[in-house]
Amino acid sequence: MVSGRSLESATALITGAFGAAVVVSSLDNGIGWSSAGVDSGTFPFVVGLTILAGSVFNLVQGWLHARPVILRPSELRRLSILFFPTAVFVGVIPLIGIYPASAFYVFGALAWHKRGSLLDAALAAIGAALALYLIFELTFQISLPRGMLGTAFGF
Repeated sequence: MVSGRSLESATALITGAFGAAVVVSSLDNGIGWSSAGVDSGTFPFVVGLTILAGSVFNLVQGWLHARPVILRPSELRRLSILFFPTAVFVGVIPLIGIYPASAFYVFGALAWHKRGSLLDAALAAIGAALALYLIFELTFQISLPRGMLGTAFGF
């Protein structure tokens, strides 16, 4: 079982570490004013401080108003059903690229998790990969990761 206090604390510590990393890295870029205007690290520095402040607020609120139990074992199981396929999706992107990985992920999510028809799942998977390609590669001209498979085929 996961208590509200432990979940709030873990989330606040993770977001706080991210905010601290943003603050520290923005110091390398310089904060404040220079002869050219605002230094490039000023905006990330302010954003990092905002994230840190929000994390401290969430940590205090989590300790003051914690619910005893948030996730029971059955709920953790349902959460893991969503987490593990997502982790595999992220892990295979360097191998096969984002387009086939997203197609497999959408297909698996619709066919297995939602227990939909295989034809609908396949059409949605192809549509998702095609939409990613059209939006990023053609419209915005941003190359998404193609993975070792894309490199092997010369993309």
